[in-house]
Amino acid sequence: MKYTSVFLLLLWPSLLQAQQKWQSRYVKMKKDSSLVYMPDEKGNVIPDFSQVGYHHNQIPIPFVKVVKSISPAGTDADQQLIQNAIDEIASLPADEKGFRGALLLKKGIYKIPGSLKISNGGIVLRGEGEATKLIATGKGQRKLLMVSGQGKLEEIAGTRLKIKDKYVPVGAKSFRLSNTADLKKGDRIVVFRPGTKQWIQDLKMDQIEPGNGTIQWTPEEYNLKFERTITAIRGNTIFIDQPVVMAMEEQYGGGEIFKYQFNGRISEVGIEDMAFESEFASPTDEDHGWDAVSFNKIENSWVSGVISHYFGYSCVNLGADSKNITVRNSKCFAPKSQITGGRRYSFNNDGQLNLFVNCYASEGRHDYVTGAKVAGPNVFFNCRSENAKADIGPHHRWAMGTLYDNIITDGEINIQDRGNWGTGHGWSGVNQVLWNCTAKSAAVQNPYVSGQNYSIGLKGEKVQGRLKNRPDGNWEGQNQQGLEPGSLYLMQVKQFKKQIN
Repeated sequence: MKYTSVFLLLLWPSLLQAQQKWQSRYVKMKKDSSLVYMPDEKGNVIPDFSQVGYHHNQIPIPFVKVVKSISPAGTDADQQLIQNAIDEIASLPADEKGFRGALLLKKGIYKIPGSLKISNGGIVLRGEGEATKLIATGKGQRKLLMVSGQGKLEEIAGTRLKIKDKYVPVGAKSFRLSNTADLKKGDRIVVFRPGTKQWIQDLKMDQIEPGNGTIQWTPEEYNLKFERTITAIRGNTIFIDQPVVMAMEEQYGGGEIFKYQFNGRISEVGIEDMAFESEFASPTDEDHGWDAVSFNKIENSWVSGVISHYFGYSCVNLGADSKNITVRNSKCFAPKSQITGGRRYSFNNDGQLNLFVNCYASEGRHDYVTGAKVAGPNVFFNCRSENAKADIGPHHRWAMGTLYDNIITDGEINIQDRGNWGTGHGWSGVNQVLWNCTAKSAAVQNPYVSGQNYSIGLKGEKVQGRLKNRPDGNWEGQNQQGLEPGSLYLMQVKQFKKQIN
C-alpha cells in the first residue's frame, strides 16, 4: 500500500497534465494533427489563416545579394546619400524573381531630416543590426521611411458577376456564380460585398449615441473588397485561395466578383536589420518623427529585424493597399507623444493578407491593431506588449477576419462595440479570433448580425466592455491551461505545408 501511494504521487502530475489537455469545440485536432472545423447552423467556421504574409506563405523570405554598400557621414547629408543609392538600385533591371538588389547600410548613425522613399519594387534595404541607426532629426511629424507604389485598385469593366448562393459562410473557399465562361484559374478577382441600409440598421450603426463629432455609418462607405485568386473552376463554381471572412448574405445584397488590376503597386521590397530613432523635445512632444516604416500600395514584401525608438505613431504601419506583407522579429520602444487618440499604434495594419510575427512593443496604446474596414484574413502571432496604455484588437469600424494567436499583454484585448468613441467607431470587428492569448482583461462581444467573435483559451479577466447589453462573444476555456493546438496559426500552417508538398 505504501509503494502504491508513492507511485500514485509520482504519477499524479502527469495524470493532471493529461487531464488538462483540451480542444476547442470550434476546431478539433485529430490524432494525425490535422484540423477539423466545426460549422454552426449556417455553415460558418473559424477561417484558415495559414496563407497570409509574404507570397501566401508558400516560399520563404529570400536573402537578396548586396549590390551597393554605403557608410554614414553623420550629417544631414546622409539622407541624400541613402536616397541616391536607393534610386541607383531602382534603375537596375530586375532578375527573374523581381529583385534588383540589396543596399547595405554599414554600421553607424545616419541623420535623416526628412523622409526616405522607396517607390520601385525589387529593392532590399539592409543594415548591420542595431549598429545601423537611422535618426529622424529635427522637427516635423513625418514617416522616416516611406515604401509605396502608385495607382489604385481598378475594376476591369465588364467582368462583374453575381454570386448565386443565397448564403456563403465564413471560412468558405468556393461559391457559385451566374456563369464562369470568361474566368480561368489564376485570375485575380475581388470578392465584393455591398453595404446596404438594412444591414446598417440591423447592426444599429445608424443609432450610435451622439458624441463629439459622431458620424453614423452609411451604406456607400461599407462596400467591402477582398482580393483573391481563382484556384479552380468546376462548372459554375469557383474556388479561391483564401477563405471568405465575412458571410455573403442575400438579405444584405449578396455578393459579386470582378477581375481587377492595380497598376503601379510594387512588390519584392525588404527592410531588414536596422534601428530607427526619432529626436524629440519632451515626453509629450508631437512635432517629430511619427512612423519609422510605412508601407502602402505594395504586395509580397517584408519588414524583418527592425527596432524603433521614440516615434509618435508606429514602428511599422501597413496602409490599406498593403497586401501579403510579413512583419517579423521587430520591436517598438518608448514612443513619445501625448497619450490619447491617434497615437502609439505600434504595429498597425490596415491591409489584407498580412502577418505580424514575433514582435514586441512597450508603452504603446494600440500595439497590435487594425483600423476601419480592414479586409482579412490577417494574423498577429506570438507577439508581446508591455506597459500598455490602451487595448489590443480591432480598433474601429468593422475589421474582418483577424487571428490574434499567443498574444501576451499586461493591458487589454477588446473586440466590442466602441460606440461613439472617435467619430463613431461602433462595432470594431467581426470574425475575430483570440487563441491562447494572455491579457489583464478582455471584452469580446458579438455584433448583432453578420458574424461572431471568439475568445478561446484566454488567460485573463473577462469584462463587460464599454457598452452594456451587447451580445456576448463565443468564450471557451477562459483561464484554462492545455489548449490543443497551442497555436492555431502554426497548426494551420503545418497542415497547409503538408497539402502543397
